[in-house]
Amino acid sequence: MSFPPGQTPDVQPSRLSQEFDFAALSPPPEAVDLLLLDTAAAWWEQGHPRDGVLILDDRSGALTLPILDSLISSAGRPGAACAAVEDAVSAVRVLQDELGAELGLQRNARRYELPAPVPQELPSLTEVEPAAFSGVHTVLMHLPRSLETLADWAWLIREHAASDVVVLAAGRDKHMNHSMNQVLEKHFTDVSAGRGRSKSRILTARTPRTEVPAVEPRTQTHQISVPGAAPTELTLCSMGATYGGTKLDPGTRLMLQTAEAQAGFPGAAEAVDFGSGNGTVSAFLALRHPELRVIATDHSASAVQSTRLTAAANGVADRVTTLRDDALSRFADSSAQLILLNPPFHQGNAVDPAAANRLIRAAARVLAPGGRLYCVFNSHLKHRAVLTREVGPTEQLARDSRFTVTVSTAS
Repeated sequence: MSFPPGQTPDVQPSRLSQEFDFAALSPPPEAVDLLLLDTAAAWWEQGHPRDGVLILDDRSGALTLPILDSLISSAGRPGAACAAVEDAVSAVRVLQDELGAELGLQRNARRYELPAPVPQELPSLTEVEPAAFSGVHTVLMHLPRSLETLADWAWLIREHAASDVVVLAAGRDKHMNHSMNQVLEKHFTDVSAGRGRSKSRILTARTPRTEVPAVEPRTQTHQISVPGAAPTELTLCSMGATYGGTKLDPGTRLMLQTAEAQAGFPGAAEAVDFGSGNGTVSAFLALRHPELRVIATDHSASAVQSTRLTAAANGVADRVTTLRDDALSRFADSSAQLILLNPPFHQGNAVDPAAANRLIRAAARVLAPGGRLYCVFNSHLKHRAVLTREVGPTEQLARDSRFTVTVSTAS
């Protein structure tokens, strides 16, 4: 059954949200997850294709696992033939920006004894046939806070999905705004808002537009001035969900200026840009210290891609190695002499030092004795005590009304 423009199926509680046992899921599903499941079920019950499902940024498996469980059950679980299970898994694609979410989905899949889909790679916007998006019929996603991220997703779907694709984008009412509709309307001719439930709502986008201009990497040029030296000009690039986009983070600027004023990084042959974001630190180090090998690591696939673009834009791609990793898990103990870190100060909308403390502990493990950790953080936070306890003697190098820069030496 097809629906006229502006009309969508009636959404009621479905098997996906009512019959799947979420008790073992960690973290538990949110209201937007249940609404997404019920909305997808309503479309499928009306005859929309059930295969070719793409789930973007499923934070725990709350979307993926009920759909997989339903597909496998319909094939005869328990005791479903291997081919039927493989067909169910291949019908669902999952792409997650944060590595932690990807690993969380795999952990929850093991709890439920379900086969997790193979994680899809974030494509570049110039990729001809990105596997994650090609030919999909249904997309389930949480609306990202960043309109730039939403624009990137919308373009990739519009460009590569099937012509009958239905995009179901969910958000909390308090976080939604009309600009999100406008972004989707640039790529789809039919965008409508569904009825609210549990303070959540679905935007449905259909009918991809033709001749939408290709999305280009966002770029912005900045200068970092260092006392006694010519300013270093950086071209910063950003794609997708990279935190901060193409902005030059003022805390990162202060950290780099301060470290340079301390005579740079003598004795280090390699530097780890821990949480590389848009690649500011990596590109700066490679430009000003060609003797350094730079390893840029971030848990965000978008950030890793943005760091690569920034390194290429500044002509230092051959000296910056990028690595998607969670809290330096792929680095050996006592293997680094130099780490630079601008840790996050919040989880979601709340100020929360737990994420920063976790990264500081990771840096402490990886630093070799005598190795240095340069860190910048909001001045009102109490990170210096944590740095001293976890890493070693910590010296304050700079402080202003907003940021504090320290260097810690591993004991």
